[in-house]
Amino acid sequence: MKVLFIGDIVGKGGRTAVKALLPSLVDKYKIDFVIANGENIAAGFGLTESLVDELFKIGVHIITTGNHVWDKKDFIPYISKDNRVLRPHNYPPGVPGSGSIVISLQNGLKAAVMNISGRVFMAGMDCPFRTGRDEIERLSRETNIIIIDFHAEATSEKVAFGYFVDGKVSAVIGTHTHVQTADEKILPNGTAYITDVGMTGPGHSVIGMEINQIIQRFLTSMPAKFETAQGESILSAVAIEINNDTGRATGIQRLQITYP
Repeated sequence: MKVLFIGDIVGKGGRTAVKALLPSLVDKYKIDFVIANGENIAAGFGLTESLVDELFKIGVHIITTGNHVWDKKDFIPYISKDNRVLRPHNYPPGVPGSGSIVISLQNGLKAAVMNISGRVFMAGMDCPFRTGRDEIERLSRETNIIIIDFHAEATSEKVAFGYFVDGKVSAVIGTHTHVQTADEKILPNGTAYITDVGMTGPGHSVIGMEINQIIQRFLTSMPAKFETAQGESILSAVAIEINNDTGRATGIQRLQITYP
């Protein structure tokens, strides 16, 4: 089984790049399953129903999120009814939406996706290690193919989590920082890992935002409204190969493509 995980899609530039490049990537890498982090698809902050539907129509199967999932208040009712859009699993009980899903694919296989948030330099959440372990145990009763989006700031927390679940899941893909790391690997017990898959959006930007606006914020410390940058985009992703019988990863390839 081959999985494509697309890094944090930022604004129109990111969506346009995915729409243009996804068909050729699916064909080239013989992809069975597409996951994308979409928490920034709506002008860099949050999601809308129409933009989510757009991603589903072009071939994304599951959308993961993170700390920006609630930025568009109108989206909250939608996430409660469509579990193909995940929010971090380790929100407290009673929060709308779901943090995991098991999906049946056209090739007859079942695959699980879990979205979970780190706590270091992030908003207070339940422990990702304990809640993640418990959810992995539940998901593994249905499938041995489990992919995790670990949405976190601190590299140490992401690396530690990867080793914590090594051999229990197929892949741990880090998101949130929008900067692709060069540490893709297969961990000793068969889990594919990368600290951060990177961003899909404006290439000449400060993590997707207009450069001068961010510089002014650093110079003055004054609050400001940020806008997504313009110009050519990059698509950042990883292609993962998973053994159907064992659920262990056999390969991970880091991708970064400029568009147009």
